[in-house]
Amino acid sequence: MITEAINFDVIEWQSPLHGARFKAYQQEGRQIRLVEFTNEFVEPDWCKNGHIGYVLEGTLEIDFRGRVVIYPPGSGIFISPGSDNAHKGRSVTPVVRLILVEEQN
Repeated sequence: MITEAINFDVIEWQSPLHGARFKAYQQEGRQIRLVEFTNEFVEPDWCKNGHIGYVLEGTLEIDFRGRVVIYPPGSGIFISPGSDNAHKGRSVTPVVRLILVEEQN
């Protein structure tokens, strides 16, 4: 068994899209990400990946093709992968920070 204490302070931010950035630690086919969205973030496509996470601060809104779910601070997130769960997230507050645990693609 491998155990790690993950120090996000030493991991560099990656910014794949305007208004979004993350820090990721990967091991054994999984990753844990510290994610930050600003209210300027616009998701270009429907995400079909699965996510398990926790909202640290701010409020996240996730649109499941017309069914909108609000995740305030302290909310857990569980989204199964696949087209049936395609979604787009956005920050309702100026900034939302969350932790996501995912299978690596």
